Amino acid sequence: MSFIPGTCYHPTSSATPTILFTNNVAQCSFRVILSIWSNNYFVGTALALILKGMKEFFKNYRIEVLVVIGLAILLFLVVFINNRIDRLENYLTKNRQVGVDNIVVQDGPLTAISYDIPRELSFAGESVPMDRPDLQEQLDKELQINIYFHSNTIFLIKRANQWFPQIEPILKKNNIPGDFKYLPLIESGLLNVISPANAVGFWQIIKSAGKENGLEITREVDQRYDPIRSTEAACRYLNKAYEKFGNWTLVAASYNRGMNGLDRALEKQKVNSYYDLFLNEETSRYVFRILAIKQIIENPEQYGFKIDPKHLYKKDSLKYVKVDDTVSDLVEFALEQGTTYKLLKRYNPWLRDDRLTVRRNESYQIALPAP
Repeated sequence: MSFIPGTCYHPTSSATPTILFTNNVAQCSFRVILSIWSNNYFVGTALALILKGMKEFFKNYRIEVLVVIGLAILLFLVVFINNRIDRLENYLTKNRQVGVDNIVVQDGPLTAISYDIPRELSFAGESVPMDRPDLQEQLDKELQINIYFHSNTIFLIKRANQWFPQIEPILKKNNIPGDFKYLPLIESGLLNVISPANAVGFWQIIKSAGKENGLEITREVDQRYDPIRSTEAACRYLNKAYEKFGNWTLVAASYNRGMNGLDRALEKQKVNSYYDLFLNEETSRYVFRILAIKQIIENPEQYGFKIDPKHLYKKDSLKYVKVDDTVSDLVEFALEQGTTYKLLKRYNPWLRDDRLTVRRNESYQIALPAP
């Protein structure tokens, strides 16, 4: 049998196949499919013709097919996203929060909220006049900043657990109110940092003030980096300031502004309270920053900070070695003591060089990790 070009043949069991006249491959394939429903004797041949027809179809219309598929995917995404937005809006409406006490603990981020400020507050036993709107706004600002500066505040809470037990006895010994332990938190974050004005250490002491208050500051030794010695020096300053002002809130402000600068402001403006002074921005925020971080650390869960006790930093277990002779190589000294130079510098940040010169009749206590 001869075949006519452009003609679709339907195979049957007879010697002469059925002829389906068409020049359209797609139509031919469709008619073959309809025909083999009643006669599946040559199913394999029919499927081959169908595949060939589909191949020709996609060859001729592939752009149109891709456009249709793309539109279908886009439609699906639009419907899906709209559905998720509706579900989220319904959830937020159902669980709208009005205060921290009503927050439902859940996986994922929580809705940002505005926290209440305390109605009563004090610093170093001195009451803060929280009935004044201007002071409420100042505290509100510092409180919200620290609440939502999550990473920084979490680390402050962790470090406070390590250092407060070491700082508090020194303050008490020097008759300084315990609330002053919060000063190094806002000064340095309880880190040995250096300010643009070259103030150093936990208490951010400048070189002249450090020497004036009994600290050794040389090329090899800088006790501003020693948390214990620098706390003792800060206490000397704070007691001098209290002798001058007779008010602990003004003492705290003077730690930022300086005694002379604060005294001039009080005299010029003819007031005697920190809360009545018009000051530069840094000093006007200073006490409120202390109050805010005090409020958060004393009530962490009230402000959304849930820190597992095992995550809090602990005081290092140390032993002390008396050194009364010059150490020419602190690296070798550390190795001889069974430790490393890195740990030697960690526990003795006041050592500023790789050697230690010890003058006659003097000595140093060097901290080392306890066995």
